[in-house]
Amino acid sequence: MVESIEAVHLAAVEALWTDSTPLPTDDESIWWEIWIRGEGEALVDTLKSAARVAGFSLSNERLYFPERTVVTANCTKRQISRSLRFVNSVAELRHAKVTAADFLDLSPRDQYQLTSDMLARVSMSDSPTAAACILDTGVTQGHPLLAPALKPSDCQSVREEWGSNDPHGHGTEMVGLSLYGNLVDVLATSGPIQLEHCLESVKIYNENDPNPPHLYGEVTIRGVQLAEQAAPHRHRAIGMAVTASDEEKGQPSTWSAAIDSLTSGYHDDKRRLLLISAGNTPDAHWHEHPSSCQSSSVQDPGQSWNALTVGASTQFASLPVERYPDWLLVASKGDVSPFSRTSSNWQRPWPLKPEIVVEGGNCAIDPVDGKGRTVDELSLLTTYRTPTVRAFSLSAMTSAATALAVRYAAILQARYPDFWPETIRALLVHSAEWTDAMKKHFLPLNTREQKEKLLRYCGYGNPDFTRACWSATNHLTLVAQDSFQPYKKEESTYKTKAINYHNLPWPTAVLRDLRGTLVKLRVTLSYFIEPNPARRGWKGRYRYASHALRFEVQTPTETKEEFKRRVNSAAREEEEDENQGYQGDAADWELGPQLRHLGSIHSDWWEGTAAELANRNMIAVYPVVGWWRERHHLGRWNKQARYSLVVTIQTPSEEVDIYTPVQIQISSKVSVEIPIDGD
Repeated sequence: MVESIEAVHLAAVEALWTDSTPLPTDDESIWWEIWIRGEGEALVDTLKSAARVAGFSLSNERLYFPERTVVTANCTKRQISRSLRFVNSVAELRHAKVTAADFLDLSPRDQYQLTSDMLARVSMSDSPTAAACILDTGVTQGHPLLAPALKPSDCQSVREEWGSNDPHGHGTEMVGLSLYGNLVDVLATSGPIQLEHCLESVKIYNENDPNPPHLYGEVTIRGVQLAEQAAPHRHRAIGMAVTASDEEKGQPSTWSAAIDSLTSGYHDDKRRLLLISAGNTPDAHWHEHPSSCQSSSVQDPGQSWNALTVGASTQFASLPVERYPDWLLVASKGDVSPFSRTSSNWQRPWPLKPEIVVEGGNCAIDPVDGKGRTVDELSLLTTYRTPTVRAFSLSAMTSAATALAVRYAAILQARYPDFWPETIRALLVHSAEWTDAMKKHFLPLNTREQKEKLLRYCGYGNPDFTRACWSATNHLTLVAQDSFQPYKKEESTYKTKAINYHNLPWPTAVLRDLRGTLVKLRVTLSYFIEPNPARRGWKGRYRYASHALRFEVQTPTETKEEFKRRVNSAAREEEEDENQGYQGDAADWELGPQLRHLGSIHSDWWEGTAAELANRNMIAVYPVVGWWRERHHLGRWNKQARYSLVVTIQTPSEEVDIYTPVQIQISSKVSVEIPIDGD
């Protein structure tokens, strides 16, 4: 009898469900919108009593509409059904659109309860192999949400007298995001939480005792070294949102060069993955988006060639009208966030920055003065520096975006421990795509100039973490990690030495069967350069980088021998001044050789028929001039240059299996080094 009554009430929940999303399972906890017939606090009190009996509580917020009152609650379908036994005023049920404000408005006691419930779902490895390492204002190690992943020994400071704690709060906010992501997404679900990486914090900034500018590079290096000394065998994705107000407009600074030196392993041959925020636009100009983003240059040291510079985008595009009447969103959904700086006012040959944009929140225009204002509902939720006061805090802007990107990178390192830092950087860029909201500012995208404007506005777009992690049957990703010696000495002359050719094990039979079906090929080449930031006394204009690499792909009509002759010729042509005039194979490539070869990470994609792709089965990686060769007296001309190459093909139909045929072939050798003829 009891079971039959419960079934009736569960069926009643299904009848009241009007949301477009699927109804949750019986014991899945979500946030509900409960729409009550009528208006008045008495109706809410009746439902509150029923909820208490059923084992949940209502939030304090109320919305009033004609003949309707809306409240929210976090509970299961079964609990909702039990409450319906005592009330008959519920008109409909929906999945609540939860925001950071909903959790921040909770009492400290309710926040603590949510934290306890969440911790009961958390599990992680006893010996994680990867860490999200945040260089910032320190951290509150004792925060209950951070303690499972953050040992006291992994909390350090570049100056002992500062201590590793976080009176400012910014570091604790970043650390929380780098572990869980936006806590709204975690708290709004009830499933298990498997943590794949741990945390590290190094305090490099104290607003009451700031470092002198000439030490910024040294402080950054010291911070990384402290983390490495504490756990020398751990992989780490290092995140830093501390930037200087200087706008170098792409030119290397002492700080950015120090980061390039650190990441390239110039002194110790150890490569490192470092993610840096692009910096935030002035708040007085937020309402002028997107022009305010385009006029605000990426801040120092975000121009670093080797660091992955992170800007902010936003998917937050909903404001509660009753709380913000007549307010307008500044950025549309999917666009670059109003807070994000760009390299729109940089000139070639400086890199395209930021390379990716990640969620950093939005703002809204206050109707009183027409200025942009931060809004709780348009921010992310993270950990607060004083958990005895409250558990949660808001976060936004490029700091939040950088912390989320660090989380993605650390998870990739945990899942793929054999991947180099260059490879993790490549996977994040390789998975990124522009949204329509980003592209609309630069339409039509039919010239190189317009595409470069888009690239300098938002890099390669939003990374797709799922796509960065997995190959699917119709979405195949190949990764090659390789190295070669780019230069050689012949008598008294120093020249380009060799080209690496990678044979691609395409499922040729499958592709030819697809014939005219459109497919997409994407290639990303990632490597770290060694810097030489001197601005005077050089022969040639662009000798900051130790070396530069290029890639070319065999065209559908070329034989392998013809392709090798073309690449060989291209390499010879680029012997001097990085050959700004070389066009390569630009046919049907989105960016083309001239645009994709800025900086030290190069990504481009081609669309054509499956039959054409079947004949594109070789990629060449070759070097062009750099200071290793030009300043050969420094003794680094014979160094090895290593790189990561990521290649993806994608077909429109999930029914087409391109993965299995490649898996069968993948054990064969796919790379061979060929000397350059004519040297």
